[in-house]
Amino acid sequence: MTTVTKVVIPKAGNWNQLTLKEVPQEPCGPGQVRVQVEAIGVNYADVCVRMGVYSSAEKYVGWPITPGFEVAGVVTEVGTNVTDLEVGAEVMAVTRFGGYTSELVTERDLVMARPPGFDKPEHAAGFPTVHLTAWYGLYHQGRVEPGETVLIHSAAGGVGGAMCALAKAAGARVVGVVGRSPKVEVARERGADEVIDKSTENLWGRAGALSPGGYDVVLDANGVETLRQSYAHLAPEGRLIIYGFHTMLPRKSGRPNLPTLAYHWLRTPKFDPIDMTGKNVTVAAFNLSYLFERRERLLKAVETLHQLAADGVVTPPETTTFALRDVADAHRALETGTTVGKLVLRP
Repeated sequence: MTTVTKVVIPKAGNWNQLTLKEVPQEPCGPGQVRVQVEAIGVNYADVCVRMGVYSSAEKYVGWPITPGFEVAGVVTEVGTNVTDLEVGAEVMAVTRFGGYTSELVTERDLVMARPPGFDKPEHAAGFPTVHLTAWYGLYHQGRVEPGETVLIHSAAGGVGGAMCALAKAAGARVVGVVGRSPKVEVARERGADEVIDKSTENLWGRAGALSPGGYDVVLDANGVETLRQSYAHLAPEGRLIIYGFHTMLPRKSGRPNLPTLAYHWLRTPKFDPIDMTGKNVTVAAFNLSYLFERRERLLKAVETLHQLAADGVVTPPETTTFALRDVADAHRALETGTTVGKLVLRP
């Protein structure tokens, strides 16, 4: 019997829950494609899945679960009705969970050509999630326009770096925020015009000085640490886009402390619609996993991102590679908040 290696999480918890298992190979049905996986993108959402705080994971899969939203590999089989893809094609694929695997069977429309400049598996595997997140936050919800000023938290990370590049491509003035001095130059390389280093500067004093009238778009995945001031620094017609709550989660233990999590939740700002109306601002939030129910929007975004890659606007970030068996080390590294660029698993 042919088997496939998967990372399986039996229940919410720390890194010990990341279990490597051999499971029977799935059949490749009509309209599906089998991909031999060469590289897997690691995202903070995977950490949230493992901790049990990612609501759509419970909604769509439950326990046990295999995390992972993106892979790159080679097509080894196509199902009936698939006539536009051949065995041997080098591809990337997106998946709503299930990506931490040595072999993926998925629908044809979720398997895509690798973008120009992303030919290496580790680069292609790290392309879809961060760039789709950046596209959705900036273009769909943020509606960024030329000449606007954008504030991007975690600007040297995978998503933050992609946001810097896409905001710059849209003609915006980009202010990036980083937590450590070595990340300043990384954020500049990704497209930030100005970079605020929280380790050496007062974040909000510097942010106010760089844009005294406020920011047209603020992109924030930090949660309670910055949300209140991100909102306070919006310009009239400004848009605060929320896509995570990283500072509410632990960086050392690997699992949330429920009393601490409750405390952070109580401190999280509750945005007043009357205040929002008076200030003429917008607060929006999203979870990218729901985009799978809007395939036409997802595929349109990928098409746009391919063109930006072809134009040289989107380029591969710095990558750090871990073996699939070392998935716990990858999660530990990501949770420290000290990593730069993209983390990738290699089966």
